[in-house]
Amino acid sequence: MMIPLVDYKWIFAGMTTLKTDRLVISPMTLDDAELLFELDQDPMVMRYISCGRKTTRDEIDNVFLPRLAKYLNLEKGWGIWKVFVYSVENSQHAIEDDLFVGWILIRPMNYFTEKPEFNNLEIGWRFKQSAWGKGIATESARVVVDHLVNTQVDIKYLSAIADEQNLASINIMKKLGMKFIKKISHPDVADDVEVVLYSRTL
Repeated sequence: MMIPLVDYKWIFAGMTTLKTDRLVISPMTLDDAELLFELDQDPMVMRYISCGRKTTRDEIDNVFLPRLAKYLNLEKGWGIWKVFVYSVENSQHAIEDDLFVGWILIRPMNYFTEKPEFNNLEIGWRFKQSAWGKGIATESARVVVDHLVNTQVDIKYLSAIADEQNLASINIMKKLGMKFIKKISHPDVADDVEVVLYSRTL
């Protein structure tokens, strides 16, 4: 069943919020450490990221958030978009009453290298098991990408990387219209860790 991508959006406090029939999606701020920590406490969620090792709160505060701060740009849509599913009891859809299920990452490809690609946006995602198999990651990724395409004029490509064993993530890439390009060394990891690169022209 096709789900309408974006019903409407509105701006408040300089932030864009996107909505679908079942999701609320908005930029994560540096005050959202608890959400990041909560998500990373499931070894299955972290299986293809850290071989199942849970992220510590110290790592969230001293590694993850400082990295986020470097590429966070609300005007361009760069950062992490937090995804909430509407609570059944919450008819007004206030974000604080809904259920946080994961996030969508947006930043220039190879941002932390000497040659960031500002016209090529990297998209990534991380979701709780409760959201798996329900199309939530694909739906929220499409919403964010559509928003960026409609508001940014300098985006030419959309790219994503994943462990080649992470078939669920690769399936999302395919649903977003991306094609396999090649295997590459992970741009943010030492020791020549290989990942698969998927991309599409926008």
